[in-house]
Amino acid sequence: MSVDSQILAQFYASPQGAVVARLLRQRMWKIWPDLRGQSLLGIGYTLPYLRGPLAFGMVERCAQFSPSQIGPATFPVAAAGLSCVGEEERLPFPDLSFDRIMLIHGLEVSENARRLLREVWRVLKDDGRLLVVAPNRRGMWAHVDSTPFGQGQPYSPGQINRLLQAGFFRIEHRDTALYMPPSRLRMVLRSAHFCERSGRFLAPHLAGVTITEASKDLYNVIPLGAASARRVVVTESL
Repeated sequence: MSVDSQILAQFYASPQGAVVARLLRQRMWKIWPDLRGQSLLGIGYTLPYLRGPLAFGMVERCAQFSPSQIGPATFPVAAAGLSCVGEEERLPFPDLSFDRIMLIHGLEVSENARRLLREVWRVLKDDGRLLVVAPNRRGMWAHVDSTPFGQGQPYSPGQINRLLQAGFFRIEHRDTALYMPPSRLRMVLRSAHFCERSGRFLAPHLAGVTITEASKDLYNVIPLGAASARRVVVTESL
């Protein structure tokens, strides 16, 4: 299964995808409980996770950026936001544009993860925060290619840490999620919350994804060379 916006949309529209989104949102919003007045950017495929702040009117401004290898992902009609697609090595936003950036279904399919993170560093405000959700190399989900988490490059927590530090980020918070088996069976989906509670206690290293919050490390940054200009297509503005 290749990862594109249509496949991702179909996954999150399924019962399995709905459970996954609910479990991840619960962990993510424990880290970011209050986004009132914040500007928020989602990179990769983040619409199932952006809808919460949008629905409750928490964010001041919201955007979704999809790398060209994933393709366009549009906000639902009821949501107010900008959706665009382009090259990940040159995000179509000015410097210091966003208070919060979440990277989901983006890092593992990135063609140049280091360059992507440098662009994230550029458009994130100096006091902003980045939240990275990535498939865990040791978890079951990374080894099952029938879901989006089984595509691309999975990462261990140590690899995520080193990649972020190389991109001039400082780790602020680490978490894990998705302990239930990657199954579509109704019985498994119904027991998802039990699996989360027991998995975090019994086998924390076998989580399906890692969740890492990071801030900009302003003391170790070096100048970044200019990237060559790339084509950027805005697909929807609401």
